[in-house]
Amino acid sequence: MKTLKIFILFLTLTTGIANAQFTKAELQVSGLTCALCSKATEKSLKTLPFVGDIKTDLMRNIFIITFKSGEAVNFDLISKKVQDAGFFVNSLKATFNFNGVNINNNAFSYGSDTFRLMNGTDKSLSGEVAVTIVDKGFAPRSVSKKYLGQTTDTAPANGGRIYHVAI
Repeated sequence: MKTLKIFILFLTLTTGIANAQFTKAELQVSGLTCALCSKATEKSLKTLPFVGDIKTDLMRNIFIITFKSGEAVNFDLISKKVQDAGFFVNSLKATFNFNGVNINNNAFSYGSDTFRLMNGTDKSLSGEVAVTIVDKGFAPRSVSKKYLGQTTDTAPANGGRIYHVAI
């Protein structure tokens, strides 16, 4: 009986941890002029170990990226792959599953990275919520300037990166 209780507790904890992750992203790329440009970018993105599937919308230059379950997502690598293909990230909106995630001082952690909510939502978030990364290189200059004009973040103690996001 004791073993069963421990197993159920372990299963509950790991399920909560597995839910707290990025599930998909909508990546808009600027500079694409043809289907070959889009295909080169898609091919470059598929080499990332956390990318599961990519669907392309050529009319809006958008890639819908589905992430592999249990794999840590690195947004800087996504941006680098797009730039290596010769293009630029115009916007990146990622869906995060907030089940079991604590938000303290308008920030949450994912892996070694910290995500600061720039539009100050003190309410608790649950389920899947779309967050838009507003850092330079992930959003148009006007959007980055709007959100990042007054920030004075210091590097997190765990050595990760601070991303600034809006809901």
